[in-house]
Amino acid sequence: MNLLMLSDVSFSIGQTNILNNISFDSDHRRIGVVGRNGSGKSTLARLLCGLVAPTSGKLSVAGIDVANDRRNAIRTVGMLFQNPDHQIIFPTVEEELVFGLRQLGQSPADAKTAALAMLEKFECSQWASQSVSTLSQGQRHLVCLLAVLLMQPKVVVLDEPYAGLDIPTTMQLKRTLEAIDAAVVHISHDPAMLANYDHVLWMERGKIEAQGMPAETLNAFSERMLQIGTTHALV
Repeated sequence: MNLLMLSDVSFSIGQTNILNNISFDSDHRRIGVVGRNGSGKSTLARLLCGLVAPTSGKLSVAGIDVANDRRNAIRTVGMLFQNPDHQIIFPTVEEELVFGLRQLGQSPADAKTAALAMLEKFECSQWASQSVSTLSQGQRHLVCLLAVLLMQPKVVVLDEPYAGLDIPTTMQLKRTLEAIDAAVVHISHDPAMLANYDHVLWMERGKIEAQGMPAETLNAFSERMLQIGTTHALV
């Protein structure tokens, strides 16, 4: 059973095709997805998390049909959004962390204990009763990541996780993400962020343009982007 399995997956909104007949299967632990804005990267991320269902084709993560088996999906795959404000729904940090565990069926007491232990592990215990709105963007990103990790998913999907962060915060979050046990699918427009991954997909116009070892795939992507930039052929 492959960790990720996509077979002729397409996704459309009305008459607009966003993804077109994507097929891919992998057991790699670190997968990068690179592409320009509008290439379908974020839509692929949402499909992998079961937030939207394919228009056609089949998709599973760790053997789970994430679009149609939501109970098992939330135990299997978690997502770190580009903007933490699109992910956070509760006013305090503790409430945000406890919510996912309650969805898994933990008691309020057990969920609180686990949430506080996670904050202590990351030396953030002082955040427990703090309003999320008082945290910096990088701190809110970390809260979102801790909420995902508490669910102990087999796969974590990252959609441009460093967007808008300063260099020190990016480095700190990067170290945290590199240390997690779960498999990672990292969506990015920046080839440098994916250089050390096991396998890279290059998305272009809703299709997989190329895939393979990072050096070869990312070099091909960078050369194409340079060519587009120097000719002004922004199509």
